[in-house]
Amino acid sequence: MRLSFIIFILFFLAGCAVSKNPLRRDFLQRQKGRIVDDTSYIYALPYEANKRHLVIQGYFSHLSHKERAAIDFKMNKGTKVCAARAGIVVRVKEDGNRGGLNAKFRRYGNNIVIQHADGTRAGYWHLKKNGALVNVGDSVQQGQVIGLSGNTGYTITPHLHFYVWRYNERGSWEQVATRFQTSRGIKFLRPFRNYTHPSPR
Repeated sequence: MRLSFIIFILFFLAGCAVSKNPLRRDFLQRQKGRIVDDTSYIYALPYEANKRHLVIQGYFSHLSHKERAAIDFKMNKGTKVCAARAGIVVRVKEDGNRGGLNAKFRRYGNNIVIQHADGTRAGYWHLKKNGALVNVGDSVQQGQVIGLSGNTGYTITPHLHFYVWRYNERGSWEQVATRFQTSRGIKFLRPFRNYTHPSPR
């Protein structure tokens, strides 16, 4: 059975409720090209050049992203995960060894968080056990291999969960829509589409 069909069935079983987050409409309009954004940072796809991965879940979806402007890339266990943007590693967890489609598994989700020069942070989730290749305090460059993908935490299939956020002046966090450089140009990624990381120029 094709993975896209399985994910579709899961969306259906999860119900039709969607997030009431006010950002949802704005983010989806960007994703569909109805809002043109030519000022935000352009991220690299979080995997190696010339590699292609399927987006299996996007912003504010019906399954596990109802309140998240996150992107899930289908990846086999052990796939190299690369920094989408340069920054400083501020968090690493790699001791989790369990995963499943139940909130009780969230605490096992291995992850790396990188802070960028403008104060935003990017999170890379569901890495394999002992799959972090960087340490807290390390400086990383865009495109640098930082970890290995896995299936730990709240997850049904091996994938990389990626999202970006910032802390505002009130000290609360807010999510950031991310556009990427792809082989087909600069895009806000959409679910059930493959995206290839272009070759370095």
